Amino acid sequence: MLSPLLVFLKNWTLPLAMLAGGIGFPIFRNLSFLTPYLIFTMLLLTFCKVPLEDLKFRPVHIWLLVIQIGGAIAVYSVLSPLNVLVAEGAFICVIAPTATAAAVITDKLGGSAGSLISYTLLANLGTAIAAPALFPLIHPLSHEMSFSMAFLIILQKVFPLLICPFIAAILLRRFTPGIHKILTSYNETAFYLWAVALIVVMAQTVNTLVNEPEDGWTEIWIALAAGAVCCLQFYIGKRIGSRYRERISGGQSLGQKNTILAIWMAHVYMSPITAIGAGSYVVWQNIINSWQLWKQRKNIKAGLVDPAKKEV
Repeated sequence: MLSPLLVFLKNWTLPLAMLAGGIGFPIFRNLSFLTPYLIFTMLLLTFCKVPLEDLKFRPVHIWLLVIQIGGAIAVYSVLSPLNVLVAEGAFICVIAPTATAAAVITDKLGGSAGSLISYTLLANLGTAIAAPALFPLIHPLSHEMSFSMAFLIILQKVFPLLICPFIAAILLRRFTPGIHKILTSYNETAFYLWAVALIVVMAQTVNTLVNEPEDGWTEIWIALAAGAVCCLQFYIGKRIGSRYRERISGGQSLGQKNTILAIWMAHVYMSPITAIGAGSYVVWQNIINSWQLWKQRKNIKAGLVDPAKKEV
C-alpha cells in the first residue's frame, strides 16, 4: 500500500512538475536537448501498448483532424492582422498533435484509450504533413529559400520524429516480441515521462520570459490566446465526441496537446517568443486535467462513477 506522501505525489504529479520546472528553470533549461528523445520514447511506448487490431479509425477522428488542421489555419488568419506573434503562438497550440500521455489520462477518466491512441497516430500523421507545408508560409526559414526547399527541410525533421515510433513499434512487435513485451509492461511510464517533459518545457518557457522579453503585453496576450484555444479545443472535442459516445476521448484528443513537440517546433521554426504560447498551454491544459482527475476521484469516492466502466 502506498504511503500518503506517495499518494499525494501520484495524484498531483502534473502541477508539481510545472512548479518544479518554473522554479528550477536555470538548471532544467539545460535539459532541452532531451526533447526529441522524450517525444520519440513516449510515442513508442504509446504505440507499443495497443495491438494493431485495436487501431480503428472512426468518423469522429476525421472530424477532430479537420478541426486540428483547419482550426490552426483559422486561428492564425483571425489573429495575424492584430498581432503576428500572438497568432503564431495560438497556431502552434492548435496544429500540435495529441499528447502521448493523453491515453493514460483518458483511461483514468473512464474514456476510450484505444480510440484516443488511434487518433494520436492520425494526428501525428496530419501534423507531420501539415506543419512542413504551413510553417514556411507563416514564418519563412529564409527569404532566400524557396517554399519547396523549406518544406523538405522541415519534413525531414518532423516526419521521422512523429512517424518512426509507430514503425518501430510494429517492427519490435514482429521481430523482437521479447523487447516489445518488456516495453508494454511499463503501463504508466508515458505519464511520468510526460511529467519529466513538463519540467523541461516549463523551464524553457520561463527562461524565454526572463531572457527574451518583448513589451510585456505581447507575452500576456500570447498566454491568454493559448488559454482561449485550449478551452475551445477541449469544449469542441467533447461536443464532437458526444455525438459518437466518446465525449471524454474526444475532449482529450483535441484538447491535450503534445506541448513538448509544440515548444520544440516553435523554437526551431518560429520566433522563440511564440513558444510562450505552447509553454502556457502546458499550464492551461494541465489545470484542466488536474481538475478533471480530482473530480473523477471525488465522484468515484462518492460512488457516482464506476471506475471499471469505460466509454467504449
